Formats: sequence, structure tokens, C-alpha cells
Amino acid sequence: QVQLVESGGGLVQAGGSLRLSCAASGRTFSSYAMGWFRQAPGKEREFVAAISRSGGTTYYSDSVKGRFTISRDNARNTVFLQMNSLKPEDTAVYYCAAGNLPGPRTTYDYWGQGTQVTVSS
Repeated sequence: QVQLVESGGGLVQAGGSLRLSCAASGRTFSSYAMGWFRQAPGKEREFVAAISRSGGTTYYSDSVKGRFTISRDNARNTVFLQMNSLKPEDTAVYYCAAGNLPGPRTTYDYWGQGTQVTVSS
């Protein structure tokens, strides 16, 4: 079992940057693909980015491609989401998740509690 704890959210002006972190417990972090999702008020949860177990393959939604970068440090059991050129529409609660395969439509078995990102205009 994996426990996930996100951090790094906050309030930022449009055009600014934030770096989210997700720390995982357990010794098997490197055996999981990792993903980031977000949910804005009144909207469904949506896929943001995912990364393979080794970090060699990444996936992004069209809405964040070119602005966000997902990465991982298996030695530190941590996955990151670097968010640049933030827009007000990026405002949401961001969740990290762990699963067997990366991608927007695969099943993720473990979820963090989320961290709030608010982008002011």
C-alpha cells in the first residue's frame, strides 16, 4: 500500500509558477506509475499529467502541455509537478495518484488528499 501526501499549493498571480510535490510512503514507489489530476469547483476531476515508473515517459493534457512538467525522484519517493505560466483556469485542487500504468485513462489505485492551487487574474 502507498500513502501519498501533496504539498506546494498556494495562491499565485497569473503568469507565475508553483512546484507541487507528492511524497510517497513505502519502499515500492518506483514500482508505480504516477499521475497528477485536478478538480475545480463544480467540475469533474481531470487528468493533468502522468509519468512512467522510470520517469522515461510522460503524458500531459492538452491544456497544460508546454507549461507543466512532471518529474520524479525515485530515491526520494517523490513526484513533482512544475507549473509555469499559470492561468486563472488552472485554479483547482490538485491530487497525485499511483497506479500500475501511466496515462489519462488508466486506473490509479492510491490517491493523496489534494493541495489547493489558486491563480488570481
